[in-house]
Amino acid sequence: MKFTVADLLDQLPAEGSIDTGTLEKIFRLSNRSEKDSLQLAITGLEKIGVISRDGDAAVQRSEDEGLIEARLRCSSKGFCFAIREDGGEDIYIRDHQLNHAWNGDRVLVRITREGGRRRSPEGGVQCILERQTTSLLAHLDQQDDRWVALPLDDRLLATIEVPEGTEETSALVEVKVDRYPVAQFPARGHVARPLPLDAGPAGDRDLLLTKANLHERPDPPRSSLKAPNAKKRHDLTAQPALLLRSWRAELAPDLPAVHVEPHDGGTRLWIHSPTLAERLSPGNALDLWLRDQAEAICLGDVWQPLLTKALIDASRFAVGEAQDAISVRLDCSADGELRDWSFCLSRIQPVACVDAEALQALAARKPKARTVPAVLKPIKDQIGQLETLLFCARSLQADALRRGGIELDLPAPELESLGDLRDAWPDPGRHGWLPPFNPEDPQAILSLLLEAAARAWALHRQDLKLPALELRAPEADASSLTDVAKTAVALELPLELDDEGSPAASELAEVFRDSPFRRVLDQQLRQALPDPLFTLARSEEAEQGQEAKAVEAALAPWCCPSLQVADLINQQVITSLLLDGKDRPTVRHKDKVPLGDRGVGSRIDWPLFTQSLTQKVHDWFSDRLVQRLNARRRQVTDLQRDVVAMMQARSCEALVGQEHSGVISGVQSYGFFVEIPPSMVEGLVHVSSLNDDWYEYRSRQNRLVGRRHRRRFQLGDTVTVRIIKVDVLRNQIDLEVVPESLQPLPDDAAS
Repeated sequence: MKFTVADLLDQLPAEGSIDTGTLEKIFRLSNRSEKDSLQLAITGLEKIGVISRDGDAAVQRSEDEGLIEARLRCSSKGFCFAIREDGGEDIYIRDHQLNHAWNGDRVLVRITREGGRRRSPEGGVQCILERQTTSLLAHLDQQDDRWVALPLDDRLLATIEVPEGTEETSALVEVKVDRYPVAQFPARGHVARPLPLDAGPAGDRDLLLTKANLHERPDPPRSSLKAPNAKKRHDLTAQPALLLRSWRAELAPDLPAVHVEPHDGGTRLWIHSPTLAERLSPGNALDLWLRDQAEAICLGDVWQPLLTKALIDASRFAVGEAQDAISVRLDCSADGELRDWSFCLSRIQPVACVDAEALQALAARKPKARTVPAVLKPIKDQIGQLETLLFCARSLQADALRRGGIELDLPAPELESLGDLRDAWPDPGRHGWLPPFNPEDPQAILSLLLEAAARAWALHRQDLKLPALELRAPEADASSLTDVAKTAVALELPLELDDEGSPAASELAEVFRDSPFRRVLDQQLRQALPDPLFTLARSEEAEQGQEAKAVEAALAPWCCPSLQVADLINQQVITSLLLDGKDRPTVRHKDKVPLGDRGVGSRIDWPLFTQSLTQKVHDWFSDRLVQRLNARRRQVTDLQRDVVAMMQARSCEALVGQEHSGVISGVQSYGFFVEIPPSMVEGLVHVSSLNDDWYEYRSRQNRLVGRRHRRRFQLGDTVTVRIIKVDVLRNQIDLEVVPESLQPLPDDAAS
């Protein structure tokens, strides 16, 4: 079928109806079979109340507020929840109410039982809007003279029939889904290819991309690029702008250039982003292709770029070469407070590239040293600017923490094979928390600068009542934060709990900062923090007004269009503002207002754009776009997590049988997890391997305690373990405790 239910619903207008003939043209349905599938979909949606017919040939949306859009999240034990698109409470779905929906599918859910104080609401899947799984990793198994594929992902609670005559050619295969389960008929598919486990790093990357369903990248459409506007540009080529870069891989995304100088007791910071929006026609084939790709994907020392080669070559910043850019000037106080800003189109010429080696040499250099290290000699004229840049970044970090930011110390594992995944991510707001300030990582510094630029655009677009894609972190669940706080109390940290509610995440992070158990507590807190998600900030919302705190917390990223398409879309709005925005009521007025300056909204009492351009700008944004961007971000996040886990597991294969000292990073009733440096791989000591005693699980203290010998295993304890098994495919490490490391629990602490 050429369309999904989600595609069909997207084409229905918010008001009025649309002819089925028009839908056939939109979906390019040419033969009778394809047109019949559209009629079948319409009939089915009409029966469940999603749409209604307006005459014989037209359909329209039905106003059924009981149907809730959500995405399924299942566990290997059969528990499924519908995660609501509107951020409401998760809905528990029993297995007989799934209606053949799989983990990750977008669905329409109807609540069948309201939730209580300690119980989630329950519901049933009424319609599958969009399937996420089109191919999967599986093992083949012969059952009663037929072959079936058993998904490697145990969250997919299904088996897939494969054609007769299939032979087990590999321990692992990719299976394409040809038919999803319906009524009493199971899913059907075919084996696309075998996937060996011993094909080296390239084979591992291919396997993980297939697992994430990101291995098939469609070819970009042919499209000519536009030349950036030359008339309204500010010539900043004389400015000594710097490129800050930690990534080393060949196809790593290009990043902004920066310049900073002391100003009025604080700093004046310039951030220059590659201008991609001017080179594209919004809504054309290439623009839509980029929206489907959504993000560049890092696989360690290899990248799957977002942009086409033509776009990369046209927009790349290089030392000594003049290039068009879109820029913002930020004036910051000595405390990091954002005082003023101004957006403009520009032309720049970077003078140097600063990498991690240069910053490490700068950090090791004595303050009053007369000699310049060899690494710094190529950029010796910019040492003063680098020192000002470090001051600016430190002040911005301090300001972010004062505004309620959360600082967690969770560095990447020390594995050479991780490549670019070891470095700080320059995209601000990606994690929802801040790492400790690192003056030796260029991209860690750049991330702080870009956070200020993204915050400036969030405030500026609200002032001018413009739409934007914003990153917002949902509120952490209070019970989850309370559990983390109880863990800290059990470890005797100076934290008091009262009946008024759980402490804020920022308060917990502050308490953890000087604790010897900081890493394990930061890990616990990280798990309690929801990931930031894209939201659609509409212009009408700005007109109604928002709480100042919510606006201040929002980020509207625009500086890294080569890294994620959300930046490109926001950049398209900025470009339209600076090129096509009306800076005076009519051409007869001589006085113009600078549309890129802070506070300009109060000086404008005329339409900012023509009516047709206003409609075009709003057409660039949709709820469906936000859903797709968030879905792709979850895919990429899971993929990169799997890449790290597999590389950690690979590093452990040669260590089987060896003893290592580690820290207990999690305790459950079935055992405890131990994190082993320097790879920070996490393995499980199953309670069944603790055969010297009967161990009880004490959840409030996060510990296992032996009944007879009073030995304990508690979160944060150091323990010596032996690696006994490594399952690279499932990223599972089995450990056992070395008996000599067991310590008895004092009698007065056992209670």
